[in-house]
Amino acid sequence: MSKEEFFREAKQAILNHDRDKAEEVAKRGLAEGLDPVEFITKGFREGITQIGDLFGRGEIFMPQLIEAADAMKTANKILTESMPESAQEKRGKVVIGTVQGDIHDIGKFLVISLLQVNGFEIYDLGHDVEIQKFIDKALEVEADIIGSSALLTTTMIGQKTLEEKLRKEGLKNRFKTMVGGAPVTQRWTERIGADAFGEDANDAVEKALRLVGSK
Repeated sequence: MSKEEFFREAKQAILNHDRDKAEEVAKRGLAEGLDPVEFITKGFREGITQIGDLFGRGEIFMPQLIEAADAMKTANKILTESMPESAQEKRGKVVIGTVQGDIHDIGKFLVISLLQVNGFEIYDLGHDVEIQKFIDKALEVEADIIGSSALLTTTMIGQKTLEEKLRKEGLKNRFKTMVGGAPVTQRWTERIGADAFGEDANDAVEKALRLVGSK
């Protein structure tokens, strides 16, 4: 089987949100001697990027998104662990969560998956996260970026509170901050003083790469 055929199988496994197939293809590709970095980039990453586009257009829904993200995580773990330590791309550390009062995780799964395959180390705090926990975790792991998500207009204030606490504690220049979520806009981002706004998962990855590049 050619490399291109493996890449197509990998992409299709993600598009079919098939965890078992993604695992099988990843292991088979490694056994055939495929370069794990190229396999992730030209195969699995292509699939999860397309999943993000489909979700953004409303052509797939949350259950399929979660399953695809799980398949992506499984394949990514297998391939990343096969790389020598020196070959594992390290972009930075991201602490991410949904703000207090908000139990929605929509989109965060995909953002996390895409950040991981782009070399970021992720610390997912989950949902309904107290603002101080974002800061405490970022200090603990020496994060580069703090990402906060809000899916309700009533919980967006948590993102503003996070920015205020960082400034008050003299930590604003220590961490870059990103915000996202259905009601969040660029105007809101500028108003509260966050460093970047991720409009969707692909945009979030691009912004995260720029932020770590500017540190």
